[in-house]
Amino acid sequence: MTDNAKTAARPAAAQPAVPAATPAQAGAPRSILEREIARRRTFAIISHPDAGKTTLTEKLLLFGGAIQLAGQVKAKGDKKNTRSDWMAIERARGISVVTSVMTFEYGGAVMNLLDTPGHEDFSDQTYRTLTAVDSAIMVIDAAKGIEARTRKLFEICRMRDIPIVTFINKMDREAREPLELLDEISNVLALDTAPMVWPMGSGREFKGTYDLYSRRVNHMDSEAQDLGELSGPDDPAIAALMGVEAAARWREEVDLVQGACGRFDLEAFRHGTLTPVYFGSALKNFGVRQILDAFVNYAPPPRAQKAAHRIIEANEPAMTGIVFKIQANMDPNHRDRIAFMRVTSGKLTRGMKATVSRTGRAMALQAPQFFFAQDRSIAEEAYAGDIVGIPNRGLLRIGDALTEGEKVAFLGIPNFAPEILRRVRLEDAIRARKLREALMEMAEEGVVQIFSPLDGTQPIVGVIGALQLDVLAERLKNEYGLPTAFEPAPCEVARWMSADDAKVLQAFIDKNKSKIAEDQDGDKVYLAESAFSLRWAADKNPDIQFTDMKTIRTG
Repeated sequence: MTDNAKTAARPAAAQPAVPAATPAQAGAPRSILEREIARRRTFAIISHPDAGKTTLTEKLLLFGGAIQLAGQVKAKGDKKNTRSDWMAIERARGISVVTSVMTFEYGGAVMNLLDTPGHEDFSDQTYRTLTAVDSAIMVIDAAKGIEARTRKLFEICRMRDIPIVTFINKMDREAREPLELLDEISNVLALDTAPMVWPMGSGREFKGTYDLYSRRVNHMDSEAQDLGELSGPDDPAIAALMGVEAAARWREEVDLVQGACGRFDLEAFRHGTLTPVYFGSALKNFGVRQILDAFVNYAPPPRAQKAAHRIIEANEPAMTGIVFKIQANMDPNHRDRIAFMRVTSGKLTRGMKATVSRTGRAMALQAPQFFFAQDRSIAEEAYAGDIVGIPNRGLLRIGDALTEGEKVAFLGIPNFAPEILRRVRLEDAIRARKLREALMEMAEEGVVQIFSPLDGTQPIVGVIGALQLDVLAERLKNEYGLPTAFEPAPCEVARWMSADDAKVLQAFIDKNKSKIAEDQDGDKVYLAESAFSLRWAADKNPDIQFTDMKTIRTG
């Protein structure tokens, strides 16, 4: 482990840029409920594929004391597979295709880490996951800078004003100039930067980082002598470590950074307009502890959530929660079905009764669960900000609100129109009913969307990207025993329909019945042969709106 034991044990006198809003101090909460909620940190990691997101996830868990061995993606020999990647297809391809939730304690805080799918084919799942977090880590490859997927995910975070901590990864490899990377973050993302540390070299010459606020060196070499608190960038110890010429160039960079970049401002960070920037190497465990410390000290506790008729504050005494994900068959031996719920206010206690706002139906929360990827434990109690699993047999859907009786409809969980439409071919036609049941379960999870044509022809499945079809085929085979293949659908575009005048909409449906389907919620969808056909239909029917997104109904 090279995130230097000496760094971890450094004197308490090393002060951060601003007074740390530690879990014990944040807002001086008075009640047990307020104190527990103040300890919660619920965050996700966003990045372009291969920037090191899953590796960083592993190392955060390692430093959080949650696991004893962090396995690299595509681990070999006797190493563990990546803990957050538990599906067979994830282990085989070395990618994350589902959202994993991991809860652990660190530095007096309860950390709820959501590892989101990095591949763009699962952007709908990532979007839903980001509705459940209060902050995020943005991982950037030091050699590549801002990449397309990173930019898209950042825009989702910006829409929700999610504070972002930036981690520039892979500094132990050949990298772009740090100043150039900061300029790119500022210009491409329109985000102010506040470097918290500054790298001392890169690639083979990467010596570590210099903390711009505590004036301490974090050594890449765990055996290096702790230099203690330095006098500043001009301290002779810097030249001794880097060499005279390299140290001179480095001092020029530090002077420029301290003059051009703003100092860290807690309020600006929590409003999502400024990002603290850290440099390191997740693979070498370097800089990981600093990221965890940043979340303990600076990340916001659970934030208020918007509902249809009011704002729900986290410290309200009554429990409310929102389901943002459904996952079936996490344990193949038990054919289970788990609803992932973020507790949005109050305290959840095992055995309490809650009401599903959408149906008005009461359910007892007999076995709420905390997660560590595929592993789980019973949650005797949970507070606002926590992510818990609710075992259920089809009672809960994505977007559902659970309350202690109040009827609540949360806002902001969308469904996106699929970009690929296919029909499923079953090798054994006798099992068609089982296939339909399996597809409906997958649709409830958000893995696919199901469109049932009004003319009674075979249902059509829709996905965002091709990799989702691979996941669908794999799960149908392994979890349901249904070998399948895919065939082209008679349409290329699906759009939800609406109109101010219900009679106008019904007349259009009656006239185009062979092109109309219902989704899994019973909403009408127009199936167009091509984008041109969709434009033609829209031009000919100006009173009808064709949309590529709908908000999931929650109550």
